[in-house]
Amino acid sequence: MPSATVNATRMELTKQKKKLATSTRGHKLLKDKRDELMKQFLDLVRENRALRKKVEDALMRAHGSFTVASALMSSEVLEQSLLYPKQSVELDMTYQNIMSVNVPMYHFETASADAGEIYPYGFATTSCELDDAVDALSSVFEDMLKLAQIEKATQLLAEEIEKTRRRVNALEYVVIPDCQEKIKSISMKLDENERNNTIRLMKVKDMMLAEQIEANRKADAAAMAEFKAKNQV
Repeated sequence: MPSATVNATRMELTKQKKKLATSTRGHKLLKDKRDELMKQFLDLVRENRALRKKVEDALMRAHGSFTVASALMSSEVLEQSLLYPKQSVELDMTYQNIMSVNVPMYHFETASADAGEIYPYGFATTSCELDDAVDALSSVFEDMLKLAQIEKATQLLAEEIEKTRRRVNALEYVVIPDCQEKIKSISMKLDENERNNTIRLMKVKDMMLAEQIEANRKADAAAMAEFKAKNQV
């Protein structure tokens, strides 16, 4: 049954048909968008899984090297060695549009192009394990940034997929069936009204015909009575 009572007019019927056509077209477009979003989402999930494993392995290596360096060096020397970093990083963010979703893109640039600037200490008083830990952290920084970018993208795409799914379901199970029911109801009422009008016209025609027949019968009777009256005279 229609969700609300509608006027059974041809104007309303035309309006509902246009609404149904628009809803059907929008439903198809949203389904295509949802399918493409799912494809993009699954690609990002696979990339995220592989990159996360790579980052975790690199961080484990860096942690292992740092643990060994902590065991070989005193805490004062270790703290002093890492107290004043020499290298700095500038982070920039732009946006990429993926199926109407603005996904952040992170870009970084080091203040110095010299690779040796990642070591803020002299090599004479530190162990090589600390060098390995700093180098591992420097190497994994770009992958960590990309991992953060991918995880944010997957979160935004998941939210957009959910919103699109709700819209598709609303059109498929509420709006489109409601329009179809209204069109069916209005069409039936218009057909019924047309049949009633036809029946009324037929009844009026029969009444007019009966009246004409009765008038003709009376006219014939009057003419016959007049004819008889003349003949008797």
